[in-house]
Amino acid sequence: MKKLFTILGCIALFALTTTNVKAQNYKTGLGLGIDFGDGATLVGPSVRHHFSRSAALQGEVLFGGNSTVLQAFLQYNASLPGAKGLDWYLGGGPSVQLYDGGSSFYLVPMVGLDYKISGAPLAIALDWRPRLYIGSNDSDFNAGRFGLGFRYTF
Repeated sequence: MKKLFTILGCIALFALTTTNVKAQNYKTGLGLGIDFGDGATLVGPSVRHHFSRSAALQGEVLFGGNSTVLQAFLQYNASLPGAKGLDWYLGGGPSVQLYDGGSSFYLVPMVGLDYKISGAPLAIALDWRPRLYIGSNDSDFNAGRFGLGFRYTF
């Protein structure tokens, strides 16, 4: 797990130092993230930062179901032709759930839509984010998870 975080950190640092932000809908969004579906609904702060037109990093600290969840996602973004302000994205990353007496590690792929409201500093995102539990003796796949984000953009 330490190796995975090191690799993700190096990728993020590389993206930060070698790309320029060009014509994406916004550079940074900060707001509320909601992770819902099968299981507990999780709510907490969410941040999404675009390193370039096609690359973004999203981080969330969510609370619910007597646990705290830390998530980080690297995302590829592209605009939808003819839909001003609407982007689609594809990506994924690690998720760590902390609860009384332990923790769980998940890999979370995602695909979604991100809409920047024209004339207002607001963005709304909706994505599908199935979860793959990685345990010491077993694994589990939960396809019924979704994310919703409301962010102030700057």
